[in-house]
Amino acid sequence: MTDMTGRRPKQGLAGLWNISFGFFGIQIGFALQNANMSRIFQSLGESLDDLAFLWIAAPLTGLIVQPIIGHYSDRTWGRFGRRRPYFFAGAVFAALALFGMPNAPALWAAAVLLWMLDASLNVSMEPFRAFVGDMLDKDQHTAGYAIQTAFIGAGAVVGSVTPYLLDHLGVANVASGGGVPDTVRYSFYAGGAALFASVLWTVLTTREYSPEQIARFDGVAATVVDTPAPPQSIAGALAWVGSGLAIAALVLATGLEKELYLLAGLVAAYGVARIVAARLHAAGRRDNLLTHIVGDFAGMPPIMKRLALVQFFTWSALFIMWIYTTPVVAQYVFGSSDPASAAYNAGGNWVGILFAAYNAVAALAALFLLRPLARTIGKVRTHALCLAIGALGYLSFLFVRDANLLLLSEVAIGIAWASILAMPYAILASSLPQAKLGIYMGLFNVFIVVPQLLVATVMGTIVRHLFPTEPVWTMAFAAGVMALAALATLRVREDQAG
Repeated sequence: MTDMTGRRPKQGLAGLWNISFGFFGIQIGFALQNANMSRIFQSLGESLDDLAFLWIAAPLTGLIVQPIIGHYSDRTWGRFGRRRPYFFAGAVFAALALFGMPNAPALWAAAVLLWMLDASLNVSMEPFRAFVGDMLDKDQHTAGYAIQTAFIGAGAVVGSVTPYLLDHLGVANVASGGGVPDTVRYSFYAGGAALFASVLWTVLTTREYSPEQIARFDGVAATVVDTPAPPQSIAGALAWVGSGLAIAALVLATGLEKELYLLAGLVAAYGVARIVAARLHAAGRRDNLLTHIVGDFAGMPPIMKRLALVQFFTWSALFIMWIYTTPVVAQYVFGSSDPASAAYNAGGNWVGILFAAYNAVAALAALFLLRPLARTIGKVRTHALCLAIGALGYLSFLFVRDANLLLLSEVAIGIAWASILAMPYAILASSLPQAKLGIYMGLFNVFIVVPQLLVATVMGTIVRHLFPTEPVWTMAFAAGVMALAALATLRVREDQAG
């Protein structure tokens, strides 16, 4: 379908539904992972203070996968389209990982499957953000991201609540002799099937515009935008390498946790990547993955740089919540820190309900709250306000000891979650060149991944040394960094996006 007016054809509700329905299944996978992986790890014998280390696989995988998939999806065009091949391939492997996860025979196998699951979910998820920009004109971007956020919330509700519902239907919620209970096992099976089916729906019901059509819609001569040159300063690159070595030396000298060596390695690796990319560029070898990614990262639009700080604080808080909510609720509300006990597993199921609650609130807020609020006070203030409300939700975990009252905490967190999933992308929409939406969305997600990696490497150390038997204080950390995210949002100027 073409349009000679320079605008993409307007999509109705059915079109908006089809474009984003695959995200419903992807989020079921993420919800099952977020609500149950700590439970699975502890069932296989891992201790509380080592949970964060085992979660490293997820953010590290995203850090590597998302920019690469974004880069190549921008340059893909064939019989099956531009973004859809990535949706489908990721869904196949994510479904296989979900089927295998609850049957992991040992801790190492569960960690490997977590890596496979997160890599595959990222392969499917990353192009979906760019897909909205490909398929919709700018005046429908807000609606497109709102529908996408609603599907994210709905998928998360389904994934989070399934173990709880199975328990109430009589499925065993405690495995005899330890191990993963049947409620979790069957939830992962159902989630794998739902993920594959929903992504397949989007693949089969949408037809992507060709690069020539997109160029005509956007009024440009070609769909490829020149990549900024990678930084040529060797001194700057060496500073990154030196910073990585300094972190490693600090860990060695002070006896900090060995997980921090990974952070040191990543910092140094970026410095090395800058050196190599600069050399390739100077030699005339400019059309390669490394120079494109390093150049685009260095040449990000100013609004992305300001929002990067917001994302850093925001996702630090979220990752703390995902890792520690189960042990916090099980110990302080249900009265048990023993993963083999019935009380602990009842707490784990209630965390599924809590996570379902904040995602349900997010779905409703995305459809009925964010757009009118943004029209009244602006996108930036809307996002700052929602993040501040989320910080209050985290803070309440320090005082609430009633399972039902925690649902009010999740209302606050759900409002923040709706804004996190929609508003940064709405703010960015008009500032990014359409032909590079994939790579820029992938690079933007780096600022989601890096804080998760930092939390995974540092939070275990903090818990072990400051409050080894009192995990509730992790929620105080979450509240503090979410408040910093709200303050950082106020530094963003909306006119930078226009």
